[in-house]
Amino acid sequence: MTNKCKIRNLRCEIHAPRLCGDKLARSESWGGRKGFIPLDKADVGLMPPLRTVRERSYLTGFTLVEVLIVLVVIGIAAMIAVPMMSSAASMQIRSAANMVAADLEYAKSMAISRGQSYSVVFETGKKYHIEDQDGNVIAHPIKKGFNYVIDFEGDNRLDRVEIDDVVFNPDASQTITFNYLGSPYSGTTNPLNSGAITLQAGEITKTVHVEPVTGYISITD
Repeated sequence: MTNKCKIRNLRCEIHAPRLCGDKLARSESWGGRKGFIPLDKADVGLMPPLRTVRERSYLTGFTLVEVLIVLVVIGIAAMIAVPMMSSAASMQIRSAANMVAADLEYAKSMAISRGQSYSVVFETGKKYHIEDQDGNVIAHPIKKGFNYVIDFEGDNRLDRVEIDDVVFNPDASQTITFNYLGSPYSGTTNPLNSGAITLQAGEITKTVHVEPVTGYISITD
């Protein structure tokens, strides 16, 4: 075998023995004559061994393009989620404000129709109830067997809403009473000169107002 053949065979044994073993055997059978079969460049180590390529594939990280794609997807998801959350809070506080206004109207209408005082008592946090002139919580007109107690926390349609502030002046009371004429009182004795219930859901607020004398009820942002 010529020196040239020996060098090629040695390179093959070192760099890619599994790839070129057959060619080595055939080259030896020729005894280094002119019929020696040359090895391909890819077989004799001019390209990295397959084992090295596999090992490198495990060590590679994310490309810049992949990272940018992930960031874009996260940004899109955030842009979708935030308005949905804001929209849910807006819907809840609108519903809660309408409910409070309707319950105040109901207490006023009960006072006029029954010819006796009815009060709406607001508690700190998320609750309020309607009671008669004897201080008893009245029955709910729709939910049979239940008292007229409203709890935002217990209603998943309103659980984001909180009663942020309640002031019925001149007594700074949290109770408003309607007499048999429908006129509002702060607490149970003094005629109302201003009244407001402020509701909050996240950053959104709405205020339910009760006018003196007439007991007119309105909602503002």
